[in-house]
Amino acid sequence: MDWAEAILASFRERDLCLVAYVPDEVLGPLIGGALADARLTVLCATREEEAIGIACGAALGGMPGAVLMQSSGLGNSINALASLAVPYQVPLLLIIAERGVLGEFNPVQVPIGRALRPALDALGIPHHTLARADEVGPVAGRTLRQCLLTQAPAALILSPLLTGGKERA
Repeated sequence: MDWAEAILASFRERDLCLVAYVPDEVLGPLIGGALADARLTVLCATREEEAIGIACGAALGGMPGAVLMQSSGLGNSINALASLAVPYQVPLLLIIAERGVLGEFNPVQVPIGRALRPALDALGIPHHTLARADEVGPVAGRTLRQCLLTQAPAALILSPLLTGGKERA
């Protein structure tokens, strides 16, 4: 089972209902798998904070969800997380494709790559980095379980070691 299918399997195991995403090449296999799954409501957002708003509203209405973004998108979404998801304890799973590390070709991605984990720590959002295919299923499942049971956001960071990263266009 590849990394994207392992994450989708964890969604099915925990009855996750909604996926909101901002298009991203690295997340393509996960987005495609979500779109092909009739059990999921999948919505494309224009910005990451919009995706967080969609997923928070769905969760508050009884449809727990995930938001898919790349690491630079976390910078765009800090206010939505800090003023909505975190203080109101919304069970929201962030799945973040890591940029700015391991041979990154785009220099503007490097600063957010360094700030990714400290930003999540500052918000009190637990996070786990997935770098090996054999750890995706168990870690994704447990992280999603924690998110839903504690009614709080959590994050999975997808390392380029797992996804292959983004190649120069």
